[in-house]
Amino acid sequence: MTPVRFIRETQLPGIPLVSRGKVRDIYEIDGKLLIISTDRISAFDYVLPDGIPDKGKVLNQLSLFWFAKTREIVPNHVIAGRVEDFPPILQPHRDVVSGRSVLAKKAKMFPAECVVRGYLAGSGWKEYQKTRSVSGVPLPAGLLESSRLPEPIFTPSTKATTGHDENISFQALEGLVGKDAAGKLRDLTLSVYLAASRHAESAGILIADTKFEFGILDGAILLADEVLTPDSSRFWPAADYAPGRGQDSYDKQFVRDYLERIGWNKQPPVPTLPEDVVAGTREKYLEIFRRLTGKQSLEG
Repeated sequence: MTPVRFIRETQLPGIPLVSRGKVRDIYEIDGKLLIISTDRISAFDYVLPDGIPDKGKVLNQLSLFWFAKTREIVPNHVIAGRVEDFPPILQPHRDVVSGRSVLAKKAKMFPAECVVRGYLAGSGWKEYQKTRSVSGVPLPAGLLESSRLPEPIFTPSTKATTGHDENISFQALEGLVGKDAAGKLRDLTLSVYLAASRHAESAGILIADTKFEFGILDGAILLADEVLTPDSSRFWPAADYAPGRGQDSYDKQFVRDYLERIGWNKQPPVPTLPEDVVAGTREKYLEIFRRLTGKQSLEG
């Protein structure tokens, strides 16, 4: 059977490559950034040899949807999201950049992930079981896994270049970015999350938690990178929600579950994915895109 094609790595001759992350390839054009979301997928800190077709388009177009929806709350880094509005130098590369790229302002990024939690899951649940708090935020006794929190909490984390990010306290964030900036980042994070949660719930989706990245340009704080995607968020179907257990999620948990099932030791060599896991993961990404945006198909 012919393998499904996906864009794993981009090459734009003559355009400087700034960085190649786990998912995104970033180029610089006249002082602006071209951020391309590839179809790479990572799990347990390794990029897998397979990709998920259309994953990059979902990440990019869902982010553009949220950037537009939240721009009254906080400005963002988007200059253009349609290939027709990109500079002439990019037009010969339409087949690569169309639907999966954004031309963005070059901001100085804050050295922290701005995490917000509306429900108790993941590392937050693990920490709560030990300390009855998350990132220094005390929580009521008796909460269960996946419990809805009395109110969303801001739990920043470090930006790890390798390995996992680590939760830090608000006071530690103040030490990293200053007291005034830390307060603004907290308030913006909670405001964007609450507005997004209202929209998501109207579509039958719960946003359990998510992380934002902010930068600063000309003295103004900008929302940047990706926003409320399956790579940066836990999206749960509201109809199936029940506290006291883990929830089904629209993200790459499908891939993680497969890798756990085959007993991979989380060391090289990284295993390949069977076609049914690739197809199932792709459908998860497409379904959350359709439900949140109301659009039935991707652009590009």
